[in-house]
Amino acid sequence: MHHAPAKTSASLVARGQVPREAPARRWYYGAAPGQQPLHAALLVSSLLLLALAGCSQEMDEQPRLEVYETSEFFEDGLAMRPPVEGTVPRGGLRLDVHFFEGKVGGQLATSWPDDITIDRAFVERGRERYDAFCSMCHGLAGYGDGTVVARGFPAPPSYHIDRLREVPHGHIYDVITNGLGRMPRLSDRITPRDRWAIVAYLRAMQIGQHVEVDDRLRAEVERATAVEKSPGDGKGRPHE
Repeated sequence: MHHAPAKTSASLVARGQVPREAPARRWYYGAAPGQQPLHAALLVSSLLLLALAGCSQEMDEQPRLEVYETSEFFEDGLAMRPPVEGTVPRGGLRLDVHFFEGKVGGQLATSWPDDITIDRAFVERGRERYDAFCSMCHGLAGYGDGTVVARGFPAPPSYHIDRLREVPHGHIYDVITNGLGRMPRLSDRITPRDRWAIVAYLRAMQIGQHVEVDDRLRAEVERATAVEKSPGDGKGRPHE
C-alpha cells in the first residue's frame, strides 16, 4: 500500500526540523548546469583572444624593402636587384634562338619557328596584340597613321612599302623585341609567342593590301567598269 508523501509545512522548515532544499550548484562563475557548455566555450574563446592579442606580428611587420623603394645598402640606391650575372631564372633557359631571338645562324630568320603554327586563331591573336600595342603609332591598317601621329608624333614608315614587305620575318620580330629608332623595346610587355603572332598578322595585312591581280582578271575588271561616251552629250553610259 502506497502512501502519498506528507506535505512539509512552513513551520517545520522554519524550526529546522525539515531541511530546506539545497540550491542548484553553480558552475563557471554562476552558470546553471544547463548552461555549462556554452559558458565554457565563452571562457575558452576569451582566453584565446587574450592569447592572440599578446602574439607578436613580426612576420607581417618585419623590416623589408618594397618594390621600387630606395635602399642605402646598395651603392646604386636601388632596392630591386637585377639577376646575378651568369645565372638563369626559372623558365628563362632559351635555347631555341630562332623562336626567342628571331635569328637562324646569326642572321634574321626568313622562316617561321618550328613551334609556331600559322592558323586563323594565331593570326587573330596577333591582330588583338597589334591593336593593343602597335596601332596607336602604325595605324590599324599599318600605314603609319595612328592616333599619336595625328597628334604630332613623327610617323613611322608604312608596312606596305616595298622595303618592309620584303624584310625577313625575323626583322619585324627583332624590332618588336629590341626597338628601333623612336620605337621602344616591347620584350617586357609582349611575350615571344605573341610577338610572332603580331608578325603573322602583319604579313596577313600586307598580303591583304597587295593582292596581285593577273591579266585576265584585270581585263574583266576593266571591261566591267568601262564607260562608252555618247556622241554629242559628253556623258558616258555603261558599256553594253
